[in-house]
Amino acid sequence: MKIFVFTSFIVFLFTIISPVEIFADSALDVYMNDFYSKSNEASQILKEVEKSLKEGSRKNVCSRQREAARLGLLANKSLIKAFQIEGANPPMQAIKASQQRWESIMNKC
Repeated sequence: MKIFVFTSFIVFLFTIISPVEIFADSALDVYMNDFYSKSNEASQILKEVEKSLKEGSRKNVCSRQREAARLGLLANKSLIKAFQIEGANPPMQAIKASQQRWESIMNKC
């Protein structure tokens, strides 16, 4: 019994004293995850809008398109920040084309 208590005490001390490394996302990972999640959500909203329109329903189409466009624009900002953190030049031509597309969706409704 004494050996069990002693061993338990040693194991307990070892787990308290030993350093535990926390694997946190880097800032780059945070912005890239934000970009992917927002762009995927925006694309999903647009697919739902397209499906609704094919079914003949125009219910909440404009508000959902604006929400998708808002998410798309935020995704572009996250992508630019990720490139800045990485120290690389972002593909501004592609990002500007994407931004114009999202602004067009937002303004034409």
